[in-house]
Amino acid sequence: MKKILFICHGNICRSPMAEFVFKALVKSCGMDEMFYAESAAVSTEEIGNPIYPPAKRCLTQHGIPFDNNKRARQVVPSDYDKFDLLICMDNSNIRLLKRIIGDDPENKVHLMMSYAGKFRDVADPWYTGDFETTFQDVLEASEAFLKLD
Repeated sequence: MKKILFICHGNICRSPMAEFVFKALVKSCGMDEMFYAESAAVSTEEIGNPIYPPAKRCLTQHGIPFDNNKRARQVVPSDYDKFDLLICMDNSNIRLLKRIIGDDPENKVHLMMSYAGKFRDVADPWYTGDFETTFQDVLEASEAFLKLD
């Protein structure tokens, strides 16, 4: 089983959206037994907070189930050993993640959009309010990761 940790700044918008979109795709393809996914933050700002309501609304509009009990947590150093891949929403997340985990000798840290062949950040809805673009980014990258396109 491949274990994946999706990472963003606060773990209330992009990374939980990625987590639940990925889980929904995996389930719809009958690959539940092949993957395990969680999400976390590089900051402490939102620890304990639920998924941001507009992110929940966007997931709901697309028929993506999510765990209402999901609470933001920060990445801990042991996550590097626990997970096979640590997939970050942006380059800032990668920099901050490496402050927490140290080096990446096993090449586990990746930029989410790189799976879609795009070396750019997942759109950040925190500043724009555009959760749809974020959804489309994580959907595109997840489908490419799973080679569903």
